[in-house]
Order: sequence, then structure tokens, then C-alpha cells
Amino acid sequence: MDQVFLSIVIPAYNEEARISATLERVISYLGGRSYSWEVLVADDGSTDGTASLVSQMAATQPNLRLISLDHRGKGWAVKNAMLAAQGEYRILCDADLSVPIEQVERLLPPLVSEVDISLGSRAAPGAQRIGEPTRRHLMGRIYNALVRIIAVSGIQDTQCGFKCYRGEVVPSLFGRLTMDGFAFDVEVLFIAGKEGMSLQEIPVDWYYRENSKVRDFRDSVAMTLDLLRIRWRHLRGRYQGQE
Repeated sequence: MDQVFLSIVIPAYNEEARISATLERVISYLGGRSYSWEVLVADDGSTDGTASLVSQMAATQPNLRLISLDHRGKGWAVKNAMLAAQGEYRILCDADLSVPIEQVERLLPPLVSEVDISLGSRAAPGAQRIGEPTRRHLMGRIYNALVRIIAVSGIQDTQCGFKCYRGEVVPSLFGRLTMDGFAFDVEVLFIAGKEGMSLQEIPVDWYYRENSKVRDFRDSVAMTLDLLRIRWRHLRGRYQGQE
């Protein structure tokens, strides 16, 4: 397959209720752009009709691909789709479109140039968080403080599910990714920092969605432990060289 300009990577796990509407909106928007594009849905072993719905749509949409995986976590799904993508730029986009697809241009040239990773941020000046419960906001800020202390300093929001990677840096980053769960974002940025890659936070409008796959207490504990694992694996030389 020839390289395209933009790949949209959408990880999905049991997204039957909204995946069709999400893909229709994404494809409708991209269909009006002048650049070439593709959409990859990484199905993380869904037990509902997610994969079937995507397959049906892909049969009539040549720019849409389904990647079917065993269930291992969001990081696992994103890793496989990023490495399979062909785009000169590859954007991670959550299935709930908490950041509307129409904001994709904020992460791309000409608005952003000469940057390896552009990060959609809910905390950068000019960003908006719409409808987020206070409890979730406080949990996010506490986790980000831990991220800055333990793993990645200088980034205000590592967890927003809207990021753009230059295709050239994807193999080096995702080829060394070890985290299958939600902490994969931090691990990728940790590796990027060790490689001296350039990063830029871009303000986005983020809408809180119900039915999030994040379980507040359980996943917060797991993600905090993963931060310590990242430091430990670094000390053991786990991130030296491409896997």
C-alpha cells in the first residue's frame, strides 16, 4: 500500500453502541479533505458486535480497515494499529470522539510543523473541558502530578486520547511499547523523551462522555503501579534499542 498522508487509529473494545456513528462522522469529515487518508479500527477482542459492524462498513469503505486482536488492553490495540498504519501522520482518536474529529487539523501541518508528536491537551492554555465531573478532573490532575514526578516531566496532560505521531517515529516508539493498558501513553512519551523527540501540547475542546472504559479506583491504582514499572524497566535497559 502506498503511504497516505493521514492515518486515524481508533482503538475499540465493546463499542457496538457508538462505533457506527463514530465511523460515519470520521469518514464524512475526512472525505471532504484534500489529502489522502485511512481509518484503522483496532478491535481489542470485543465480545459484542463491534467487529462485525466495522467489517460491514469496511466492505463499502476502501479507506477503512479492521484489525482484529485478542483482548489485552488499549495500549495493545493502539500499538498494533499504529505499526500497521501507512500514514505520514498517525493520529490516535478515541472511539467516543471526546475530542471531535473536526479538531484534527490542530495537530497537523501547517498549524503544527517540525514536531515529532503533537499532543491534544485538556490543560494547555485555550483548552476547554466540557461536562467533566469534578471528581474525574481531580483524579486526572493527581495522576498527572505523579506522571511528572515519576516518568515524564513538563507535560500537562499525557492522557488525552487525541495525539499525532509522525510516521517516521512510530516504529521506534511503538516497537518498544510494553504497556498493554491505559498507561501506554506515558510509556510512549517516556521513550520519546529518552530519544530526544520533539513534543508540543495543543489545546483542544474535550467533551466528557458517559460509559468510559476507565474504572476510577481500580485503573488509577494500576496506572500508578505502571509508572513505577516504566522507571524500573528503564533502569534495566528495557528501552534501549528498537524491538
